[in-house]
Amino acid sequence: MGKSRVHWFCFPFLKVSSSFRKCSLFRRSLFITFTCVVYLCFVISQVGLPQRNPGSRAAEDQRRHTRGLHNVEMNGAAAADAQNRASSVVPTRSNVVYIRLKSKRRKPTHIRGTIRPKLRKKVRRKVLNPPLTQNKLRAEQHAGQPHLAFEKPWKQTPPGGFKSLNIIHDDGADSQVSSIRLFSQMAPSWFSAQDLETMRFLADARVLRMKEVSFGGSSSVLMFEGEAMAPLTNQNHSKQNRVCGGQCGLIHSPVDNTEVFAFHLDRVLGLNRTVPAVSRKFSFLHGVQSCPVVSWDASLYPEALAAGPFTVSLTWREYQNSLTQRCWHRHVRPKPDSGCSTIHHCEWSKVALFDFLLQIHNRLDQSCCGFRPRQEDVCTEVGQQASCEDPDSLKLANIVHRRHDLGHLVFTNNKGYFDRNEDNLDFRLLEGIKEFPEQAVSVLQSRKLRQKLLQSLFLDQFYWESQGGRSGIDKLIDVIEKRAEVLLTYIIAHGVKVIAMND
Repeated sequence: MGKSRVHWFCFPFLKVSSSFRKCSLFRRSLFITFTCVVYLCFVISQVGLPQRNPGSRAAEDQRRHTRGLHNVEMNGAAAADAQNRASSVVPTRSNVVYIRLKSKRRKPTHIRGTIRPKLRKKVRRKVLNPPLTQNKLRAEQHAGQPHLAFEKPWKQTPPGGFKSLNIIHDDGADSQVSSIRLFSQMAPSWFSAQDLETMRFLADARVLRMKEVSFGGSSSVLMFEGEAMAPLTNQNHSKQNRVCGGQCGLIHSPVDNTEVFAFHLDRVLGLNRTVPAVSRKFSFLHGVQSCPVVSWDASLYPEALAAGPFTVSLTWREYQNSLTQRCWHRHVRPKPDSGCSTIHHCEWSKVALFDFLLQIHNRLDQSCCGFRPRQEDVCTEVGQQASCEDPDSLKLANIVHRRHDLGHLVFTNNKGYFDRNEDNLDFRLLEGIKEFPEQAVSVLQSRKLRQKLLQSLFLDQFYWESQGGRSGIDKLIDVIEKRAEVLLTYIIAHGVKVIAMND
């Protein structure tokens, strides 16, 4: 069956071949010549087709290109529509920074983001009492350093402890934008509503009048009375109205800007023992320099300002004895002959931790017995360090409490030192301390101290700029983090307990 099919298909070919062999030579030559001519014509027609129609391929390419452009236009229109829809969404925070990156950039792109528009306008301040500015300029020319203008630029303060200098109408350097930067409705959790209200007052309040105030024979500082932006909550003290008729702040020297850092560190650690402090610029004092401004708290001072704040007088031996007896621990009243002061036991742990991180020695180690002091330190005076071996002659200083709260400390005059190396830290501040507050130690152990300090310090724009921005703040936090590591090592090595201290 298969062979018959092959024979059936090959029969026409065999018939033609047999007929071709039977033809004469002339006819066979003519047939071959005709076949070659037909094949040659067919080849020439196929090769010459692109030459006869040169625009056909170009037309086809143009149609393809046009179709591609149409697709690109459609995709671009869709992308533009999506971009318009995305731009119509209002950001929840005003500090959102949109960064555009160019493709195939040859040089590193410097990304710049504007947090908010700068609306500052230079406003002249009307000073009604020209001698204030003249005395300030005279003091600066004489000393050559702006911060010395705070020492004694005016006449001797009267026995009352303060005197009114002048009345200043200060419209503020920036009346539209506050220097306290809050970009969301939720402030950092470690700040209370009262803290934020006080910070805004110190930074933005219009100055009504100025006073020179001296406390306990120390160098005088300036007090300004501002226009309160909210009703005062503690107007029941008559002597407050005698010193400050409204809401006031104390202006310190620009070299004391660690007061601002100490305030933020205290709030981040959860100690809540410092008075609110911000950085502010006063053109009638230092021009472009920012000064630390601390909130005035009338409950810290008696009626006579010359006597200084409410303090507790303790020697080093009495202080160590109170640590051993755990005075007022769990609110247990000590025995009358115990020699305990009114300060609760847990307060000493908080001040020791706080002072060690900032290396503040003017409270627990006023004579600089625990480290090698520098030549410019006050404790290097004659006879200061000679009493380090006598515990009864060493006295604690600056142990301040409020008039209505005798058991809790208030950290004032927080002059910290960031230039002290790890091999010269004052470990005498930790002597006798057997417990530390759990909340503060947990912040140091969580490795989030830098993040929280950056978030907190960023609120104070003038302090942030005075320290050189992010790079300068990072250097300060580096010092605190290294000391925190040393403190955590000390806790483990000496078996110091970490307990909850809620009071």
